[in-house]
This record gives sequence, structure tokens and C-alpha cells, in this order.
Amino acid sequence: MTNSPGPDELDAYRAEARAWVEENLERRADAGARSRKPWELEEQTTEELAVQRGLQRRLHEAGYAGITWPVEYGGRGLSPAHERAFLAAASGHQLPDLGIAGGATFGVCAPTMLAHASPEFLRRHIPRVLAGELIVSQFFSDPDAGSDLAGVRTQAVRDGDRWILNGSKIWSSGAYYADAGMCLARTNWDVPKHRGLTWFLVPTDAAGLTIERIRQINGDAEFCQEFLDDVELTDDDVIGEVDGGWSVTQTMLLYERGAGSAGGGASARVGLRSDVVELVDAVAGWHDPGVRDLVARVHVDDLARATLGRRLLARMAADPATAGNLASYGKLASGVYDPIRANRLMEIAGAAAVAWRGPDEPGAAAALGLLNSRFMAIAGGTSQMQRNTIGERVLGLPREPSFDRRTPFREVVRNARDWSGSVG
Repeated sequence: MTNSPGPDELDAYRAEARAWVEENLERRADAGARSRKPWELEEQTTEELAVQRGLQRRLHEAGYAGITWPVEYGGRGLSPAHERAFLAAASGHQLPDLGIAGGATFGVCAPTMLAHASPEFLRRHIPRVLAGELIVSQFFSDPDAGSDLAGVRTQAVRDGDRWILNGSKIWSSGAYYADAGMCLARTNWDVPKHRGLTWFLVPTDAAGLTIERIRQINGDAEFCQEFLDDVELTDDDVIGEVDGGWSVTQTMLLYERGAGSAGGGASARVGLRSDVVELVDAVAGWHDPGVRDLVARVHVDDLARATLGRRLLARMAADPATAGNLASYGKLASGVYDPIRANRLMEIAGAAAVAWRGPDEPGAAAALGLLNSRFMAIAGGTSQMQRNTIGERVLGLPREPSFDRRTPFREVVRNARDWSGSVG
């Protein structure tokens, strides 16, 4: 573990970072402007992504990518305090934006690889991630296994020195422009479902892999479905232990739910959030008592949620063994609160959220927020699953009855056909 830096060391690093940022990164023209993401650019995706990859490579060559990651895999091996110092220095500047799949790569997939993959695997792939050459999407859920992540049926069968993958994955964000997918597959059907899983890194240009985009209610199409038909891989593509993929899954979920954040946690801001201010300005609502009441309710909830986030991060840092379970509180808060907030902003927006001149107007953002407001109640584990985790693993309540925990998965699939749950 990296020792905490002293004040002098951190000040010197901050000054060095600030000088590099000012010389090498452009300032954002409008810090509050909504940035265009690669999946929104349709025909321009390849060109825009190449620019962002180049910026990521420049960041890596200067030593400001993977600041806390191990030196042997291309990182700097420094402390989270160094990373926070760099992010503060870069605030207001244009950092690389590799879209939603890039966020998954750096925030979820690569940290999970670092925790479980072999040194040989990490030496091959992590430097490419840091240089912007390897964007990794999550090939996680099966179409018939959403919240029951251990129930995936996409399978990998060993054939000599190869693995042959067949099945389908869905809800993979940004997979259509990613370079690879981190794929969960069943490698053993004759053990209980949690014990027969293995993770693989699947190149998106692999023979037999087809990726189709899914058009969403909000008009975007960053979600994808993948079809794997006799996709060939080798042991070099395995992440973690064969049949030991559930422990890898637990780590991935920990990062996906925010437990691995090193950026300092929820903002300590005390003022109104910019989207609220911009929306009320747009509808000239500051003199309306009803609008002011809604603004106050949104603001109080924002502050409570930020406070919860900071407390959770402090608790998780103090007790890493429980971090994955405690992260469920933050995920549940998002799933419950996001729809409430979205509906209040819609009330403030009124007609401005029904018709607008351009996609960047506050009323359009409010409408889009409503369409997206149920996202966190579903993605990465439903709110019901978070409540189960909190009840059983944090509060110590009895587990819900489960007929399939000790039953070979092959029998679970067979028994499910008559919905009996029988194992006899």
C-alpha cells in the first residue's frame, strides 16, 4: 500500500500537475455545457474516438493516467491523494472522454482485472488500457439472467487448448465501439450456479461475435446485445480462476456500485446544483412559491444524498471487507431518489419539458432525466437486490429461501421448466 504523502510532497506534485495541465490541455469553453458523447455522434464516432484516444495516450505518457495503479503495469503507484490533486489541477480542462465504455474500462473493468487477473495478463493489457488502446465493455447479463447474475447460460467449453464460447449478452454499454468485452460465461454445469463461472476477455473483432445496438426510449443507442457463435479463445484470455468467476463478479459489482471511487466521494458543495439553477432561470420561476418549494425539496435531498455518499466512502475505507455490501446503500439511494428528483424537475419545467428548441436546453434535460430516472433502480442490480444485500449482509437478517444454492446448475435449469423448484 502506498504511504500517504507529506504536505511538501503533495504541494510539489500539485504544482507540477498544474503546470503540465496548463501547457497540454485545453480549457473547457463552458464548464457546465453538456458534452457530446461518442455514441451520440453516429457517423463521426470513429474520428471523435481517435481524438480522445490520442488525448488519453498523451495523458499516459506524461504519467497522469493510472496514477494509483501499479508501476509494473504502467501506472505510477502513487496515492489517492495524488490522484485527487491531479483532478483538482485539471478541473475546468478537457480530459479524455472515451464515453460510457471508457468509464466502465477505467472505473470497473480494469480495477477488477488488477484484483484478479494473472501478472502475464495484466502486463499485456493494462498498459494498453492506460494508453487508450483498449476500451473494455462489460459482457455481463444474459437475456434470461438479469438480476440473477449467477444464472447466466452463455457457456465456454474447453476444446483442447481452446475455449469455445456460445450464447448471448445484453445491456453492454458502448460495446459497439469498444475493443473488447469482459465476458462472464458458464464453464461447469455440474456444480451449484455460483461455482461454475469464469470471466474471459473477448476481442470485439473476434470471429463469431456479432454486436447489435439497442435503441432506447430516449433516442440513444449505447446499449448493445452480443451474440457469440463458436467464438474461440485461449487460457491467455481468462481473467481469474477457471470456475472461480463469482469472486471476480463480486469485485466488479463493488466497483460498479461506486465502492472503488478514489476521487474523493460525493461533492461537498452546499449551493444549488447547476441543473436546478439553469432550469429555474429558463422558466423564470424564482418568484413562484410553488417552484421555490420544489427547489428546496430537491436541494435538501441533494445535500442528504451527498452526505450519505461521504459517510459511505469513509465507512468503506475504514473497513474494506464490508465495502461491497455497504455500496448497496448508495446504489439503493440512487434507485429510489433519482425518479423523485426527476419528477420534481419536470414539475418545475412544466411546458418547457414538453417542447424545446434545442437538445441542450434545460427543459430537454429535465425530460431526458425523467426518461432515464429508473436506470439506477435496474442497472448493476435492482433496488430489490440491494435491499436483500443490506438486509442479509449488513443487518444480519435471515436469508430468503433458495432452492438452487446447493443444486447443480444443470438440474436447476431442468427443474425450472415446470416452475416447481423441486430438486428431487
